[in-house]
Amino acid sequence: MRTAQTIASWQTVGFAHGVMNTDNMSILGLTIDYGPYGFLDDFQPDFICNHSDYQGRYSFENQPAVGLWNLQRLAQSLSPFISAEALNAALDEYQHALLTAYGQRMRDKLGLFSQQKGDNDLLDGLFALMIREKSDYTRTFRLLSHSEQLSAASPLRDEFIDRAAFDSWFAGYRARLRDEQVDDAQRQQRMQGVNPALVLRNWLAQRAIEQAEAGDMGELERLHAALADPFTDREDDYVRRPPDWGETSGSQLLELTCLAPRSAGRLLVRINFPAWVWRSR
Repeated sequence: MRTAQTIASWQTVGFAHGVMNTDNMSILGLTIDYGPYGFLDDFQPDFICNHSDYQGRYSFENQPAVGLWNLQRLAQSLSPFISAEALNAALDEYQHALLTAYGQRMRDKLGLFSQQKGDNDLLDGLFALMIREKSDYTRTFRLLSHSEQLSAASPLRDEFIDRAAFDSWFAGYRARLRDEQVDDAQRQQRMQGVNPALVLRNWLAQRAIEQAEAGDMGELERLHAALADPFTDREDDYVRRPPDWGETSGSQLLELTCLAPRSAGRLLVRINFPAWVWRSR
C-alpha cells in the first residue's frame, strides 16, 4: 500500500511530518501541508516537531498508527460504495506492508543482505545506545556505513561517550556482517546509497531563510545544491551536529513555520511498531 510505503520511508530516514490530518494525506500515498515538519537530530522516538501538538498525536513514533487511522477514516467515507469485508481486508494489509517495507529499508541501512533471527536484537541494541547517548540519527548511520568488517575501529566510535558499550555492540555487528559473506565495498555501497550524509535540518533552513530575508540568496542556493546530492560525503557544516541554538529537542525546538491547529481527540488505533521491529507479519 502506498501510504505504508511512504511512512516506512519516513521512519527509516527520521522524518516527522507534524500535521498528519486526514486532509493532508492523499489516496496516492502522498502528503501535503509541510508546515512544522522536521528531521530527527538526536534519536528521540517521541520527537514532536509541532509546538501545538501538545499530546504528541503526530510524534515521530506515532506516524505509522496515524497512517492507519487516516486510512480507516477513508474507508468510512467509502463504506456506502464498498463492502465492509473488502474495506477491512484492505486495511488488514497495511501493517504487513509497512513492516515489510520498514524491515527491508533498515536491513539496507545496516548493510545486511539477509534476515536472521538475532537481527531485531542487534538493531534494538543500537537504538538503545542512541537514545541513551542522544546520538544524532543521520550521522550515526552515515558513519556506520564507513565501518570495515575486519577492523575493530569505526568512525562512529567517537560519537559515543560510553565507548565500552559501543565496542560491545560493534563486535556483535561485525560478527553479524561475517555471516553475510559480502565484501566491504559492496556493503558500503548499499549502505551509503540509503543513509544520507545530509538532510534538511531545521537550523540549516533557518539560516538560509534569515539570509534570504536580508537579501542574500547565496546560502539558499548553496543549500539547495547540496540537498540535490544528499548521499555524497561532505566536509562542511551541512553534515555536522546542529549548534546549540539549532537543536530540535526539548525546550530548544526550533519552529520554522506557522503552527498547525491543535488536534482534537485521541488515536483509536495503535500499531505495535517499536522502531526495531522489522519482521514481516
